[in-house]
Amino acid sequence: MLSRIALQIALVVVIAFSHGAATAARLNVVTTTEDLAAIAREVGGDLVEVTPLARGYQDPHFVDAKPSYLVRLSKADLFILVGRELEVAWAPALVNNARNARILPGSRGYVDVSKGIEMLEVPDVVTRAAGDIHPYGNPHFWLDPSNGARIAETLRDAFSDARPAMRDTFAARSADFKARLEARQREWESRAGAMGLRGLPVVSYHRSWPYFARAFGLEVIDFVEPKPGVPPTAKHIQELEARMKERSVRLLMVEPYFDAKLPQKVARETGAALVVLPPSVGAEPEIRTYFDLFDRQLALLEEAIGKKGGS
Repeated sequence: MLSRIALQIALVVVIAFSHGAATAARLNVVTTTEDLAAIAREVGGDLVEVTPLARGYQDPHFVDAKPSYLVRLSKADLFILVGRELEVAWAPALVNNARNARILPGSRGYVDVSKGIEMLEVPDVVTRAAGDIHPYGNPHFWLDPSNGARIAETLRDAFSDARPAMRDTFAARSADFKARLEARQREWESRAGAMGLRGLPVVSYHRSWPYFARAFGLEVIDFVEPKPGVPPTAKHIQELEARMKERSVRLLMVEPYFDAKLPQKVARETGAALVVLPPSVGAEPEIRTYFDLFDRQLALLEEAIGKKGGS
C-alpha cells in the first residue's frame, strides 16, 4: 500500500516538474500588434507566451510608449513587428531602451514579418509634399488573408530557430493554420462575390485598405485624407463629395481611431453608408482571432450594403 502511494506521489511530482519545465521553456514573444499576436498563437500554441503592445482599436502608427512595455521587451525572446515603418514612430526607441540584446535589429529575436510579402503602393519618389507616406510600401498587408499565411510561415521559422527541438510542432501548426485559412478565404471570397463587392467603388478615410480591396474586389476610388496624415480641406471635401456622387459610391469606410464627424457629414451629403470598419484583431471585443477579423469586416459591409439597398 505504501509503495503504491509512494509511486503515485512520485508520478505527481514528475508531472508537475515536466509541466514546470515546459512552462519555463515557452518562448516569450512580444508583438507590436494584436494581429501578429493572434497569428503567433496559432503557430506557437502552448509553446509560446504572446504579449501584444498596441491594442486593436489603436492607430498602430502612433502608440504611446509605456514603461511597462520596456519591462515586457526586456524579458522577450522574440520581438515581432509588422515592419515597413508602420511602427517607426514608437517601436525603435522601445527596443533600443529595453536593454535586451536578443531582440535588437539584426539579431535572431528581431522578426520583421514583412519580408517575403508583395508590397503595394511603393512610391517611386518620397517627398514631404506627398504627406506621411511609407517609403517601403503600404504596411497594412495583414488585411489580405493570403498574407496571413505568409506571416505564419515567417513565425514558424523564427520559432523553430529559437526552439529547434520543437520545429516539427511549429511546422505542423503553421500548416494547419494555413489550411484552415485558405478554406475560410474561399468562403469569404464567395461571400464577397454574393454581396456584390467585386468592382464596387468605395471611399476610405486613410490608406488602410489596398490589400483588403485586392483580396475582395473593392475599388477604392478616393480618400477623406487628401494625402496620408494630412487633414482634409473644405475644397478637398467638396471635390470628394462630387466624385462620390458621380461614381454612385455606396460605402465610406473609416477606421475606428479617426474622428467620425467629417465622414458622417460626407456620408449624409452623398448618400453613402458610413462603415466603421475594424482593421485589426481586438478592435472590438468579439474579434479575438484572425478569422474573427474577416468575419466581422464582411458582416459590417454586408449590413451597410443591405441598408443602402433597402433605402
